[in-house]
Amino acid sequence: MARGGSRLMLVLGLAAAAALLVGLYTGLVRAPADAVQGEVQRIMYLHVPTVLVAYLAFTVVFVGSVGYLLTRREGWDILAHASAELGVLFTALTIAAGAIWGKPTWGAWWTWDARITTTAILLLIYLGYLMLRAAVEDQTRGARYAAVVGILGFLDIPIIHKSVEWWRTLHQPSSLARGAIDPVLLFPLWLNITAFALLYAFLLAQRMELGRLEAELTRRRLEE
Repeated sequence: MARGGSRLMLVLGLAAAAALLVGLYTGLVRAPADAVQGEVQRIMYLHVPTVLVAYLAFTVVFVGSVGYLLTRREGWDILAHASAELGVLFTALTIAAGAIWGKPTWGAWWTWDARITTTAILLLIYLGYLMLRAAVEDQTRGARYAAVVGILGFLDIPIIHKSVEWWRTLHQPSSLARGAIDPVLLFPLWLNITAFALLYAFLLAQRMELGRLEAELTRRRLEE
């Protein structure tokens, strides 16, 4: 990586770390407890940002997959692959945070609620995406197959979003979309959304650089 790129990466990493520290402190310590849910509501400052960043990550996978199928350019595939790994990470964090909230609220770590189930399906789809890439020896063919999975898997996101409207669920509709969050609680929420988005951008850039190095190493081995 060029020196200018390294400096930019350092700035992005420091910005993400600072935003996370400030955001989590503001949400988990400084913000008042919710009048109805009490202290358990604070998990929102983790749960909402991670799910939104997961959606963002899989949107990037969709764009990268379409770009790769249309152009066969390696950069699109590297972008999609890197973002898929991060999407899996943030989706797993979303499910874990939801379970922590669900235990005191619903009395159970897990229920077969429509939104929870469709989110778990999303996680499984993109775990399958990563396993498919690892299983196919021909990288070009594996990238093509994975791109198709990346595009089809993205279709689960609107299903997740609409699940609370289409089916009877325990999960509440999005308070953020409905504008039902008190401004005192909304500020730390947006602060954490920004912080997790910066973290995603930093990790994505790092993983893409690693992907480019892996691709270059593979080309050199084939030339020997």
